Amino acid sequence: MDLNNKTLVIIPAFNEEATIAKVIQDIKVFFPAADILVISDASTDNTSQAALSHSVKVIELPFNVGIGAVMRLGFRYACEFGYSYAIQVDADGQHQPQDIPKMQERLNSAENPDMVIASRFLQPGGYKSTFLRRIGIRYFSTLIFLLTRRFIYDPTSGFRMFNHRLFTLFAENYAEDYPEPESLVLALLKGFKVEEIEATMQERLSGKSSITGLKSCYYMLKVTLAILRQWLLSR
Repeated sequence: MDLNNKTLVIIPAFNEEATIAKVIQDIKVFFPAADILVISDASTDNTSQAALSHSVKVIELPFNVGIGAVMRLGFRYACEFGYSYAIQVDADGQHQPQDIPKMQERLNSAENPDMVIASRFLQPGGYKSTFLRRIGIRYFSTLIFLLTRRFIYDPTSGFRMFNHRLFTLFAENYAEDYPEPESLVLALLKGFKVEEIEATMQERLSGKSSITGLKSCYYMLKVTLAILRQWLLSR
């Protein structure tokens, strides 16, 4: 398929009526050349209507499938319509669209990476997460380093840009839930090049994280097992 040298911004959303409009507006300001696809994961509020009012493409799923399946659908959309690049942006307003041009610049740099991660922790004194979350992120960074020999400072970042070669892989092979660390390991083990850039981030504009309490323990265990499985399958 001929590529159109355009970028698709994929915004997975679940009950983000309060924030989705601002996220879309900011993307249009800082990266107006991109097309925007909002995938509402069976939201029970007016997320889809709020997005449609800003003239972007919206897919409304009939039942909740989780972030991994939503992103896989977005990657398949990008493949189907011949996009050259895809970007994942959360719908909660934490990610800053003014960082997108820097991500594209790095993706098109001489280093020629396949994925660029907008990292919260690349520089000291950056984004301040909770102590336990920082411990968890450092744990995954260390585990990924031990298995791939690449240290990624922010392996759980959901603000990432991909070239066509990599998102084509992800369109068929992407974790069902909590996909960021696992998909990162898959890319590295298959020889794709991953880079990070320093990025700004703010607190959620609305709502709260779904990974809290006992679910954090489940998250750590599940992702660890998934990463180890990826590593074993690659040997």
